[in-house]
Amino acid sequence: MNKKIFITGTGTGVGKTVTAACVTEALQADYWKPVQTGLAEGTDTHTIQSLISNHITACHPEVYALDAPESPHLAARLQQQTIDTDLILARLREFDPARPLVIEGAGGLMVPINEEVFTLEMISRMEARVIIAAQNYLGSINHAMLTARVLQHTGVPVIGWIFGGDWHSNEEDIIRWSGIPRIGRIPRASTVGKAFIQEQAQLLSPSLHQLL
Repeated sequence: MNKKIFITGTGTGVGKTVTAACVTEALQADYWKPVQTGLAEGTDTHTIQSLISNHITACHPEVYALDAPESPHLAARLQQQTIDTDLILARLREFDPARPLVIEGAGGLMVPINEEVFTLEMISRMEARVIIAAQNYLGSINHAMLTARVLQHTGVPVIGWIFGGDWHSNEEDIIRWSGIPRIGRIPRASTVGKAFIQEQAQLLSPSLHQLL
């Protein structure tokens, strides 16, 4: 079984890290964010470590940690660096293939990793399956359906949707139009801590295991 799960989003700020935390906790998987930008706001790896309750999950360090809160290619350019995708793939091969691994991307599928490679291509080269994190907002149907269609057109396997925030009937339409199943949804919370993540992980677990 392919145990690599890539968390992508329909855009920026749609709850990828909370989604990744819930999936990681539900599967007691390992976690990895290969490229982190915006270091002034902290790292998603540290956030995941603070939210996970199980004692099995290992959080692997980033290959690139960049200061600017920009897309990876631009953050690297500002630091006069170039992100080597072969180095990222080489690091991936060092991980235990028997362990489930949750990989968190930056933004959506067409976010550039470097001057030539986009996130979509990296997912394909990683041979990972995708969970799409989505929320309702003006324009979200367009973003969701574009994400679904690109994945389907390129043949990248998709596990399902995880919706976040306030429920909206758009979710039902997106599921119907895309033909991609819903894994579950993570409601808006005033405080996101270990207890919340553990509770949501338990709710997502049956669907996750069924679809995996």
